[in-house]
Amino acid sequence: MAETPGPDDLLTLEEQIAAYQREFQDLDPQVEQVVNALSRLTRRMNVAYSRQSSTLGISNVEFEVLKALVLSGSPYQLGPGELAKRLGLTPAAMTHRIDRLVNEGLVTRERDANNRVRVIVELTTGGREKWLEAMRRASVFEEDLLQDLSSEERGALGEMLARVLRRVEEAQPDADGRLNDLG
Repeated sequence: MAETPGPDDLLTLEEQIAAYQREFQDLDPQVEQVVNALSRLTRRMNVAYSRQSSTLGISNVEFEVLKALVLSGSPYQLGPGELAKRLGLTPAAMTHRIDRLVNEGLVTRERDANNRVRVIVELTTGGREKWLEAMRRASVFEEDLLQDLSSEERGALGEMLARVLRRVEEAQPDADGRLNDLG
């Protein structure tokens, strides 16, 4: 099934910026080129990652759960509330993801032996292998994506994007709580 194009997918990046300039003369075309290219790139990368995850039998959000557990470090355990917070999900949505991952054998969910109220979600060996396979596939995709850039250009681009990201994170420190903005 083909993806439904977004409104800016009907125009090239250059055509979109020209249309913006036509309607809003104070526009800085360099800023718009960067921002719109990043937006389009992010959307297309998310579609590519989603397709890769689906071939592994998991969704992007489920991959993000596995990733959060890996990033927590050994023994790869977090509570459902902490997972929900890290992923910007509601507790109910997190429970649904955990249920599916438990059924797939990718995580376990057990009561904490020291605190029977607390639940611990732990990555299984199969879950870690699924995450590693997704990372292998993403790595191939990402290398291909950046193949036209030299090592120096990749480094410079990475540094520039990191500076922009820091600026956004400083200006919007609560951006991870995006669900609050929707409610």
